[in-house]
Amino acid sequence: MKTLAIAPIGATLALMLAAPAVAQDSGPVDWTGPYAGVSFGKTWQKNDGDEHLRFDTNRDGNYNDVIRTASGANAFSPGTCGGAARGPTPASGCNSDKNAISWMGHIGYDRQFGSIVAGVVAEGGQAFIDDKVSEFSTTPAFYTMRRKIDWNANLRARLGYTTPGGIMPYITGGLAYAQVQNYFRTSNTANSFTPVDAEEDAWGWTMGGGVEAKVAPNFSIGARYLWTRYNVGDYRVDVGQGTAPATNPFVLTGGASINRGDKFDTQSLMVTTSFRF
Repeated sequence: MKTLAIAPIGATLALMLAAPAVAQDSGPVDWTGPYAGVSFGKTWQKNDGDEHLRFDTNRDGNYNDVIRTASGANAFSPGTCGGAARGPTPASGCNSDKNAISWMGHIGYDRQFGSIVAGVVAEGGQAFIDDKVSEFSTTPAFYTMRRKIDWNANLRARLGYTTPGGIMPYITGGLAYAQVQNYFRTSNTANSFTPVDAEEDAWGWTMGGGVEAKVAPNFSIGARYLWTRYNVGDYRVDVGQGTAPATNPFVLTGGASINRGDKFDTQSLMVTTSFRF
């Protein structure tokens, strides 16, 4: 992770160390009540270098088929790359995925039971990430699928333990949603390519943990980490003959659909600030 993303997290944790003295000067710490705030940080994706485009040649919804040449060889034997292809062969290289800043607004409610704090929080915002994968055919040609998150949200439960000084580590998890936009690009100019369900409603789950500190009676700061998995898979690209000859691998199979899998995983590390009513 870049220093730019770590610096605000470190500053937040340093400020938390001073929170107990501030909280004690303000009287007993009580987390019960509603709150609202914002968070800012970085979202990144797992290393997807082993991801492949998948093919469905008999339109049965199972993307486990092989596109073969007239000689029976795998038409996509040159391989794949976890990014956007720069040219029609693997030697051309790939542009890597984009991991970027993210922000979210949140509202929530906590209830304190002795030293235990339980609550629920809803978030919504944007994560400016860009996830790509490319496959290469023997033609030669490249086929690239790209997806990005237009906006995302989650609804999470939280369970924490507060110290007398007002520092609360917690675990959290719940439901996640993202509006995912998909794109397709290829150097194959012979076949026809028709995208289907390019805009997806992706539902999934999220889990993680964090720490929050009261730095004033009505103000808290924190840092939190989330792992999120979105279930995608509706998006596909249907391949037709176009102007390709009868010996074209896609024509030999009677057409095919291309898909890139049904899982989209992200991780985020963010600084949080909340005003407590």
